[in-house]
Amino acid sequence: MTSLLYLVPASLILAIIALGAFIWAVRSRQYDDPEGDRYRIFEDDDRPLR
Repeated sequence: MTSLLYLVPASLILAIIALGAFIWAVRSRQYDDPEGDRYRIFEDDDRPLR
């Protein structure tokens, strides 16, 4: 029973961190163009690598 005193706050803290990371990703525009990655592989890019 005493393990719940540690596990419940730990899970709440981890959930808050995950929610904060998701909100940060949305606000930093990480999910703006989900369709672009699908078609980017078909683009012909002939620039030489440095």
